[in-house]
Amino acid sequence: MEQISLGGTTVRALLLCLGLVALLTLPARADDQELREKIVGSWKLVSVVYEDQESKARTPVYGEHPRGRQIATANGLWIAVVTAEGRTVPKTDEERAAALKTMIAYTGHYRIEDGKVITKVDAAWNEAWVGGEQTRIIRFEGDRLFIESPPMPHPNQNNKVVRVIVIWDRES
Repeated sequence: MEQISLGGTTVRALLLCLGLVALLTLPARADDQELREKIVGSWKLVSVVYEDQESKARTPVYGEHPRGRQIATANGLWIAVVTAEGRTVPKTDEERAAALKTMIAYTGHYRIEDGKVITKVDAAWNEAWVGGEQTRIIRFEGDRLFIESPPMPHPNQNNKVVRVIVIWDRES
């Protein structure tokens, strides 16, 4: 290949750099494809915790034994429902309003990008989520799925930054 000088940079060097950049992006795409295949299925909730970013201490958000299911279909549908341990049947309007604070439920279409699941929310227990996207980091350990939020302010403690970590087991 003939070298053409462009201000001290050769076309060969530019092509080599472009080739290296292309190679570096291939593993991420292959990993995302693997994640797409692994996430499809039905999942049973194990736990939901806040992880303090400073101390790394973990605190259960919905009790030691929350309940929930998550379903991810091959065609991109996402459904997640989580309820706190110890919920009772609400009997008053105040109790029904309070019950919303002990659950999470949303659905929409999802995609996998750069090791993250991104769900475009169609319906949710929290109307503020509808029309937006929920972006979470995902990883697997065998048949266990970890879904982690980016660091965010603790909802009840202004001076703390936490991540929400939700752990699911694959259902047979």
